Amino acid sequence: MAKQQRRTSLKDLAKELGVSIATVSRALRNSPEIGRDMQQRVKDLAQKLNYRPNPFAQSLRKESPKVIGVVVPNLVTHYYAAVLDGIEDEAHRAGYSVISANSHERFEDEAQAIDNFISLHVEGIIACLSQNTTDYQHYEEIADMGIPLVFFGRTCLTDRFSSVTANGDEAAQQATNHLIETGSRRIAFIGGPNHLDMVRRRKHGYLEALREKHLPIDRELVLCGKIDYQYALETTEELLKRENRPDAILAFNDIITFAAFTAIKNCGLHIPEDVALIGFTDDVHAAYVTPRMSAIEDQSHLMGVTACQLLLKGINGDTKVYKEVVPQQLVIRETSAKK
Repeated sequence: MAKQQRRTSLKDLAKELGVSIATVSRALRNSPEIGRDMQQRVKDLAQKLNYRPNPFAQSLRKESPKVIGVVVPNLVTHYYAAVLDGIEDEAHRAGYSVISANSHERFEDEAQAIDNFISLHVEGIIACLSQNTTDYQHYEEIADMGIPLVFFGRTCLTDRFSSVTANGDEAAQQATNHLIETGSRRIAFIGGPNHLDMVRRRKHGYLEALREKHLPIDRELVLCGKIDYQYALETTEELLKRENRPDAILAFNDIITFAAFTAIKNCGLHIPEDVALIGFTDDVHAAYVTPRMSAIEDQSHLMGVTACQLLLKGINGDTKVYKEVVPQQLVIRETSAKK
């Protein structure tokens, strides 16, 4: 079996020398910001490790392209596809091309995508964190290099980078209030990892609604784990088989929503008579299941457009940190009101 070939990257050189990627990049370009001794150390190591600049990136720089990079956690979901569509629409209007990367909800893939974008010398980056990302060093390096970057959905380092988020706390509170007002009392929240700001916002809104309506908060009904269909399906089935099961579920995103939908049916329960359900999902799927799904819907295309607009401001020299909020909409259909 042939040995897999691996190219030496800027990140490899930086790690070996104990400096930032920005320092290595500037040294290889003979930047006056880097001393001659450091320039020589970088070049010597590059030669030793057989570093070769990406020829595609060199070609792009020669042609002075206008390219931005986008990294998303799960490109096959409608939400991220719609956000990317909005980014592309706005980018193309401004004369930019878009390169996208899928992190598959893995930190390593996300960090590699960012490293690839740096090597390609993109003009700027738009990113949404993977559920496994808790180390933000690759983004701190982006800030140090002065590359414009905007987060959407799931964010970090919000004092350094602009971001576009949804009003998930308000939407979750509104949805939980609706469930209470239509007869539900033991409402479960099924979310993703607690370190994600998007999860915290939506869980906060859910809890605020319970407090506002003077309903007890049962921690056994607050399940925040992995964003994975099979995991969410099994977790929900286990929850529904308990003696004191929930009579309603608020689900964090489309993957968890449809896992919960299937779990309720697998347990022989009826929606919404036995278990009401509202999910954060999109109208494309929510309106075409039976019963039709009550849903908190993102304006995902608008989120992409807004994120790209902020990135273009950064590319054009605007250093202000913006925090934009794109509102969500609660759409009541058939899965939420008990009959």
